[in-house]
Amino acid sequence: MKQNFYKYQGTGNDFVIIDNRELTFPKKDTKLIALMCDRKFGVGADGLILLENDATLDFKMVYYNADGNESSMCGNGGRCIVDFAKQIGVINSATTFQAIDGPHEAVVKADGVSLKMIDVDDVNVLENYMFLNTGSPHHVQLVENLKNFEVFTQGKEIRNSIYGDEGANVNFVEQESEDTFKVRTYERGVEDETLSCGTGVTAVAIALHKTNKLKENQVNLMTEGGLLQVKFDFTDGVYSNVFLEGPATLVFKGVWE
Repeated sequence: MKQNFYKYQGTGNDFVIIDNRELTFPKKDTKLIALMCDRKFGVGADGLILLENDATLDFKMVYYNADGNESSMCGNGGRCIVDFAKQIGVINSATTFQAIDGPHEAVVKADGVSLKMIDVDDVNVLENYMFLNTGSPHHVQLVENLKNFEVFTQGKEIRNSIYGDEGANVNFVEQESEDTFKVRTYERGVEDETLSCGTGVTAVAIALHKTNKLKENQVNLMTEGGLLQVKFDFTDGVYSNVFLEGPATLVFKGVWE
C-alpha cells in the first residue's frame, strides 16, 4: 500500500494527516496507525488524522491517538486539519467541519487558525484540581515550579489512579502574569507529555476563569511548544463562543510504502 501523507504540527503537537475522501485508508488497522505514529519506526506523531467527506459540512475529521485507537476531539489537530483542508483545496479560509464532538467553525488567518470549540457548562471544582470536558476530558491542577515538575510521573499516576481505563488528560498550570499561564500536559493515548494540547489549554482557560484565577475572557497559554490563545463568552454559567487560536504548520509531505 502506498499512502500519501502530510506531517503537521501545532505548537509542537504533531500529526500525520491523510486525505481519505476516497476511503482507501484501512481505518481498522490500529497497528498500522500506531506504527505510522511511532517515532523510531514510523513518521512520528502524537496522532493520526483522516480528512473525509461529510454529507452536509465541508469535511469530516477522524482522529486517532498514537496508540492507534480512535479518540475524542483534538484541538491542535483540529487547527492543523483546517489548514490542511485549505492546502488541498477543500476550503478557502472559513469552514465548518464535523468532528467526533460535533460541528466546529474555523478560520485560517495569516498567523494561524482560529478554531471554535464546544460550549462548556459543567466544571467540577474539587479540593486540589478541576475536571471538565472540552471535547476531551481534562484534569487541571495548579502547581509551583512547573519547569521542574515531574509531569510524566505525576500525570501518569493521576491519569490512571483517578480516571482508570478510560483515562483523562492531565494539565499542570503555573501563573506567569495576570493574563498568561504556563501549561504542561500528560496526554492519554500518547501516554506521555506532549509539547502542547489544544483541548487542554482550552480546559485550563475555562477552569481558571471558573475559580477566579483569570479575570478576563481571554488568556495566553504558554506550552512547551509555543503560545496559544483562548477566548470565550460567559453567560448564565455557560462558556460559549470558545475559540482556540494559534499556529498550524505543514512540516513535510511524504509517501508511506
